[in-house]
Amino acid sequence: MSTGLIRLALPKGTLLSPTSRLLNELTLGVEGYSSDARRYRLHSTEFSYITAKIFQEKDIPIQVAIGNYDLGICGADWVEELLARYLSSSLVKILNLNYGKSEICLVSHRHSNIPDIYVIGKERREWRIVSEYPNLAEAFALNLRLRDFKVFPVWGSAEVYLPEDAELAVLKIVHEQELVSRGFVCLRKLFPVTACLIANRESLENRGLHQILSRFASRRVESSRILRRQRTMTQAQPAIFHFQRGEQDVRVALPDGHQQVPTARVLKQAGLELQGYSTVEVCSRPGINLDWASIKVIRPQDMPLQVANGNFDLAITGEDWFREHIYRFPASPVKKLLDLGFGQVKIVAAVNTEVPVANIAQLRRYIQNGAYPCLRVASEYINIADRYLQDQHIGCYKLILTWGASEVFPPEDADLLIDNVQTGRTLIKQNLKVIDILFQSQACLIGNTQGFASRDKMKNINFIIRRLEKAVA
Repeated sequence: MSTGLIRLALPKGTLLSPTSRLLNELTLGVEGYSSDARRYRLHSTEFSYITAKIFQEKDIPIQVAIGNYDLGICGADWVEELLARYLSSSLVKILNLNYGKSEICLVSHRHSNIPDIYVIGKERREWRIVSEYPNLAEAFALNLRLRDFKVFPVWGSAEVYLPEDAELAVLKIVHEQELVSRGFVCLRKLFPVTACLIANRESLENRGLHQILSRFASRRVESSRILRRQRTMTQAQPAIFHFQRGEQDVRVALPDGHQQVPTARVLKQAGLELQGYSTVEVCSRPGINLDWASIKVIRPQDMPLQVANGNFDLAITGEDWFREHIYRFPASPVKKLLDLGFGQVKIVAAVNTEVPVANIAQLRRYIQNGAYPCLRVASEYINIADRYLQDQHIGCYKLILTWGASEVFPPEDADLLIDNVQTGRTLIKQNLKVIDILFQSQACLIGNTQGFASRDKMKNINFIIRRLEKAVA
């Protein structure tokens, strides 16, 4: 990084628009940063030495902590998630920006019959906690001195796992009443969240950030303590009800997002009619015309681990996420049962167009000739990337886990990208070129090979598999 250049990490998603308005109010002049932004790399028209890059919000604290960026704007939840595990990192929270307000809360479902938080600490049982904030969830459990607990990390929508697959969830709540109306109980508010300005400690001490920080000086600085004690909310007495399943009942996980429409189409072709799983209506637990089956909609990234844990018997996910799981847990009981013929993508290796290599063999020689002291590799597929680099005999490399929009990382923050592509147009826009195709991925049906204890259950599972086999034949 140039000594005179100051780099700013800016968020995508829900914080983009209010952050854009703030930067305009402060006359920082970050041109092109708007809801219809077409570029990831931006410059300030006010300060020639300021450059900016747009990231997924969850990636920003990490990038600032390791020193790739001097300043960043993101939600305080992701700052606290990093600090809960890496307290001595070089990340400094400068101030809260008073927008993007929400709460990190400990949540249960009324059917779990947990009247208050004090019951959790007293009961001698294993508590299953699900969260996309696994470090915060673990810190909370230790803070409450739980005797026995497991934390299940997920990519999002943690609340859908309650109450069948977990008793507790640590999640972000924007509209509490909406959560309560869906049957959830807020046991404790852990801490408030707003967008915040963060800095790298070394940059703060050694670089000329005062001129930029002075623009934020009018913003009120608020302290934030992780896991501070707050009074438990008063809730109505939950009904006594427990989800029970027969030995023959089959649990199926279906994907949300862009795979939802083709999944619904294949299920319909298989004669499996769903209610609440369409572009018009989406619910976390769709109905199905099989009285011995239940459906839950979760993230495809989470499915292999959930099937391995026995929470689901069958799931429709991508082969990319199936391999990502198997490469990390080779002894996992999860098995691919059927290719479904949609959701085709290529998992590729890509570099910046200015790198003088056309394939992975040339990149290996380029590295051996001293081009990169240690190859920086960005990917959502951290285990696939690790396996690939070992197979290609790449000596020294560093893996950078990303949470989407991985194509933004090269060339400044990564040398190699392992990502999925359909048309490749996004890579071309980011001045990237494909140098290798790792494998072709498509939607697939997976199952737990250790979960077929009951003969009736096995019969029901095979019924679904045969229906899907005929539909995609």
